[in-house]
Amino acid sequence: MADTMQFDLVSPEKSLASAQVTEVQIPGAEGDLTAMPNHAPLITTLRPGILKTAGPEGAIEYVVTGGFAEISAAGTSVLAERAVPVSEMTQELLDEFVSEAVASRDNATAEALDALAKQAADIAAIGAYMGLSPKGA
Repeated sequence: MADTMQFDLVSPEKSLASAQVTEVQIPGAEGDLTAMPNHAPLITTLRPGILKTAGPEGAIEYVVTGGFAEISAAGTSVLAERAVPVSEMTQELLDEFVSEAVASRDNATAEALDALAKQAADIAAIGAYMGLSPKGA
């Protein structure tokens, strides 16, 4: 289809998605963006957030904790540090994400503290979006 593009989402654990989509909303580190067919080439880092896809098969949302996105005219590929479909997110998994972010923050050098504090806050915001309340933040 001319109005769709290839979308691939992978994490170190597995491939989560490979589909034709009409758009991908990406939580970029420098701001949210939407990739669509024939998008100008771009590589960006991800911040923790909700990555959303829309296409002929419907809309799907994924929780991502960071990573990279490569956007081209032909499609969008996302390599996520961790990714989980929103439909599979649980309180326990959110708590694990928050605990990892807090542990990284607590063991960080002074230079990295601001970025890690932002990461922990972003993960807590993911929980609020889904109606979950993280522990340990």
